[in-house]
Amino acid sequence: MRFLKTFLFTILFTTSISYAGDWPQILGVSRNGHAIGETLDATWPEAGPTVNWQRDVGSGYAGLAVLNNVAILFHRIGDQETVEALQAETGEVLWKQSGTVNYNGTYNPNNGPIAVPLIHKNRVYTFGIAGRLQCLDFKTGKKIWSRETHRDFQVKAGYFGVGSSPIIVQDKLLVNVGGKRKNAGIVAFSLDQGIMLWQSMQDDASYSSPIAAFLHGRYYAIFITRSHLTGIDPQTGNVLFQFPFGKRGPTVNGASPVLVRDYVFATSSYGVGSFWGKIDQLNTSEIWRNHEIMSSQYTTPIEYGGTLIGIDGRQDIGPTRLLCFDPQTKKVNWSQDDFGYATLLEADNKLILMKTDGTLVLAEASREKYKELGRARVLNSTTRALPALSNGRLFVRDEKTLKCLQLKTEQEIPKTPETSKTN
Repeated sequence: MRFLKTFLFTILFTTSISYAGDWPQILGVSRNGHAIGETLDATWPEAGPTVNWQRDVGSGYAGLAVLNNVAILFHRIGDQETVEALQAETGEVLWKQSGTVNYNGTYNPNNGPIAVPLIHKNRVYTFGIAGRLQCLDFKTGKKIWSRETHRDFQVKAGYFGVGSSPIIVQDKLLVNVGGKRKNAGIVAFSLDQGIMLWQSMQDDASYSSPIAAFLHGRYYAIFITRSHLTGIDPQTGNVLFQFPFGKRGPTVNGASPVLVRDYVFATSSYGVGSFWGKIDQLNTSEIWRNHEIMSSQYTTPIEYGGTLIGIDGRQDIGPTRLLCFDPQTKKVNWSQDDFGYATLLEADNKLILMKTDGTLVLAEASREKYKELGRARVLNSTTRALPALSNGRLFVRDEKTLKCLQLKTEQEIPKTPETSKTN
């Protein structure tokens, strides 16, 4: 019951009103990789899922956000960082909004946006590769406000540009800015005008996106910054707990933190490893750190029945494995060695795994064993963007192409005598 209450509070204060079939922000309604109210086919055709539609896209690794059958695509075309609203069923462009961006990849040639858009109360919030934070009207694309955070808060250049998706908690937009001006590591903005409300910490930004929870009678915004795992009071910016997490040098924190009841899990590769701690009203405590179980470069694990399912390893050098383990005991329940790097989500007690080589995998979500249900090559180049699932449609993209795949067979509703008379 305690977990259910936490889950419901998380939905209420981190999203606008969302229903089954919505995917309004990174990792879904609750930012945990679980889809709500979805049913999926248990098998695929031999050639893989049906492609409803596809189109060319510009550069960037940002996955899509979907609300009310409208999908928001965030990418870069030429020197224009572009937001497009697409009709989810057909891919028809409903509106487009663009702005000039001046950014060239350094460690990685990607020069397009990485952060997944956020949809909330008829507004779209995007955080561009060079630090442009903006708010658009969800129905028209009209710009409501924008902030150049790198200029305003003196943000130094990162390895791959901006990559942390903002979160809304208690009617504030919280952003891992990473600014050096007056402790602007994490900054809160007003939703209506983008006015700075508070700023906290001196940490550089990470590529991890924050989550939120209601625990022990209070709200927590939980961030992994460049060098810490920290809990913030979203109302004031006060630090509620903080643990070292990360390393200096060429390292990246990319995965989001994961809640399991009132425990928090964090993972990174580059010699950082994993963290497991208990969030307590008076004294949040570290329980263990480990380099051997799960050190994920940027994939956020899925909590399933108290276990964690995710990727251990790095995409660029390998090896990688898919595994399920119990964070309380550190026991590995099952493992698929040399699986390849992938991002994942859960729907209808199934895992949807989008591998970086363009292969899509469907498997049972299970604490006991790994059972694969389907596998198909759906994209042709490196695929890092997070998939989005909405009403049986899976939106996946690589560096050139966006595809809408049908994971639920659409069945015609049988006609009753009454409905037959009207047709």
